Amino acid sequence: MDYSQLIAKRKDRFRELEEAVGDPNLFNDPKRATEILREHRKLQQTLELWADLQSTETQLADNQDLARSDDKELSEMASEEIPELEKTLEKLREDMQYALLPADPNEDRDALIEIRAGAGGDEASLFAGEVMRLYQRYADTKGWKTEHLESSPSEVGGFKEVILKVTGDEVFRHLKYESGVHRVQRVPATETQGRIHTSTITVAVLPEAEEVDVDMRMEDLRIEVCRSGGAGGQHVNTTDSAVQIFHIPTGLYVRCEHGRSQIKNKEMALQIMRSRLYEKKMQEQQAAYSENRRSLIGSGDRSEKIRTYNFPQSRCTDHRIGFTSHNLDAIMSGDLSEVTAELMKHEMTERLAEAGM
Repeated sequence: MDYSQLIAKRKDRFRELEEAVGDPNLFNDPKRATEILREHRKLQQTLELWADLQSTETQLADNQDLARSDDKELSEMASEEIPELEKTLEKLREDMQYALLPADPNEDRDALIEIRAGAGGDEASLFAGEVMRLYQRYADTKGWKTEHLESSPSEVGGFKEVILKVTGDEVFRHLKYESGVHRVQRVPATETQGRIHTSTITVAVLPEAEEVDVDMRMEDLRIEVCRSGGAGGQHVNTTDSAVQIFHIPTGLYVRCEHGRSQIKNKEMALQIMRSRLYEKKMQEQQAAYSENRRSLIGSGDRSEKIRTYNFPQSRCTDHRIGFTSHNLDAIMSGDLSEVTAELMKHEMTERLAEAGM
């Protein structure tokens, strides 16, 4: 495919961004500055990729010419390099296609991860805690920061519900595939007969919303202060530090009591509410997508069973794309890279097909 016209437009836009980045007044508007620097960085990566692609094409053509040389030694050396150059070129062309697709506006956002125990009682709450730690370890490998916003611990040491905030580079792009029902199959520690039990948890990954993303009017909110409960010592049980917020038009509800400060809990509750409203807005917009896109990974459907973790067989299967890994220990230790790469590849294939590329 001839990318020259698309690249020419990207170069024109990059020159505009170069001027904007050099403007001494750029940071007078921090939000605009962030958007410009982010777009500048992405376009720079795309143009560097284009340069690598052209360079590799030239190198391959040169090697193919040399392989036909009368100089036997030179011909053999050039021929040996051709398979690796062809492999590199194929990957670069694939990456170039993806880079030229219209970007998902949410890809660069930070994310909130809501994990809730489903069917399975104590075993489900224990698995919710393990999946929370899985995401924390994965975030560490990506250089992201995780913050514990809210939780409801279970009596056996797991969580009935836990909410994490993850901040960093392209967080939502990598985590959006995690939304849905996660099923675990294993022998619980309390099982005396050695029988395998099946439990579930639900995961919802929400792109962090900014105030401009949703029209969250204060008059539509009912904010109540109440007594905190659960673990936390005497202080948390004797102060009205918990905050619960009801969004009257939609019926959405958020409660925060993790922090000791009422102000901090209110701030976190508003943040979570804003992201839930933004998620609702996104789901409504998805109704206009094609059937392919509505069924895509990343659709955010919380009722869809997306993955099974089978501990006796050390097997993890993602049902959306039929991908199975037999390295469950590594996955539970935070290595989601293989699964995420396959999901990304599948999504990109569908997006390329829709774009006629």
